[in-house]
This record gives sequence, C-alpha cells and structure tokens, in this order.
Amino acid sequence: MTRINGRSIYIRAFKTDDAEELLALQLTNRDFFERFSTHRDNDFYTLEGQKTRIKSYAKSWELDQQYMFGIFTLDKDALIGTVNLFEVLRGSLQGAFIGYFLDQKQNGKGYMTEAVKLVVAYAFEHLKLHRIEAGVMPHNIGSIRVLEKAGFHKEGIAVKNVKINGRWEDHQMLARINPND
Repeated sequence: MTRINGRSIYIRAFKTDDAEELLALQLTNRDFFERFSTHRDNDFYTLEGQKTRIKSYAKSWELDQQYMFGIFTLDKDALIGTVNLFEVLRGSLQGAFIGYFLDQKQNGKGYMTEAVKLVVAYAFEHLKLHRIEAGVMPHNIGSIRVLEKAGFHKEGIAVKNVKINGRWEDHQMLARINPND
C-alpha cells in the first residue's frame, strides 16, 4: 500500500474499507462537487457504487491507467478529499492529468496544495512521468491558485472542452514538467 506523508496530510490508495467514508464525503459535498464535475450516475451515491469504484481504482492502478488517492488528515486520520492522476499516457508522451476534490469545509487550509505536491512527486519520482496537466474552469480561482502554488504554469484556455452539468465549459490549462527531464 502506497502511503505518502506530508506535513498535515497523507495520501494513499483506497481500500474497500474506505467505501463508507468515501460515500459520506461525496454525499456531504454533493452540490459543491457537482458544480465542477461531469455527470454522476445514481449508483455513484450508494455504498455498493463506492465499493465498485474502489475496485475499479485498484484495477486501473494495476494497468498503469489511473492512480486514485484518498487525502487523509494526519491528526484525525479522516478522509477529506481525493486526488488522482488519470489518462496516463506512456510512449513518447509520458504524461497524465491531475484531478481533485476537497471537502468544502477544508478549503483554504492548504491541504489540497500539499496533496497535489505529493501526487506530483509520486508521478515524477515513482511513475517517471514527464508532464502533468490540469484543466480548471476559469472562474475557479481557488483551484488555479492551488496548482500555481504546486508549481504549475498556465498554458492557455481550452474552449468548451469538458461537459459539466449539460454545458460545455472552457478550462484554463496548466501544466508542470518533471524538472529532472
């Protein structure tokens, strides 16, 4: 089990035992998360749905396609968010996209910046990726600041590239390059 510690949080792969806590996080933050995410089926908000997702994460990890981590506080060992590398590309690209969600009550405390830094370090040091990309709706200033604090640079606007809540949304594209390449 990969566990990576930071100053105030740690990240690790999900276990099926985490399903109840993950479901509670999703239900508590449903309205908040859905403002920034693609459509979620009804089974997403069930315990069985979360267990299925966790099993899917493990399979994607084994196949080097996606790496999903839970974000846990060091002091209370509480799940406060998720951070993932997805669309992992090998060959001549050696890259991935990063995505994340944080409990709305935990925003502004530096947890997500710390989690992003931990995942990027994992991507560069263990997965040997060259480039990590992120797309953020331009009005989501907090998320853009998280990425900039974690060393990402702005690259431009991708016009109408992600469908969120039935609308094609523009995204500010940011990236970080492995400094060892």
